[in-house]
Amino acid sequence: MAQSINITELNLPQLEMLKNQLDQMYVPGKLHDVEHVLIDVGTGYYVEKTAEDAKDFFKRKIDFLTKQMEKIQPALQEKHAMKQAVMEMMSQKIQQLTALGATQATAKA
Repeated sequence: MAQSINITELNLPQLEMLKNQLDQMYVPGKLHDVEHVLIDVGTGYYVEKTAEDAKDFFKRKIDFLTKQMEKIQPALQEKHAMKQAVMEMMSQKIQQLTALGATQATAKA
């Protein structure tokens, strides 16, 4: 995101770009005003900002998302460890049941 905002350094009157159509379809287009851009601020809302303000917005957004990822990472690691413990316990139970079934089958024979 932030890398695409460096368009003001190019000093081009028209800048080629890809415009998002629908959800996943992009079509070529030209950006005529490189000083003002529309940015997607979420849930379908767009805001017109100067290129410098847009760059600041994306820097803040990247910082916010980085902090959120750092905040939830310990909880995710804990949940992963719990999942691994449950999977190991289930594997042991399955092995015990398989061994018990094999023992009962040989006892009947």
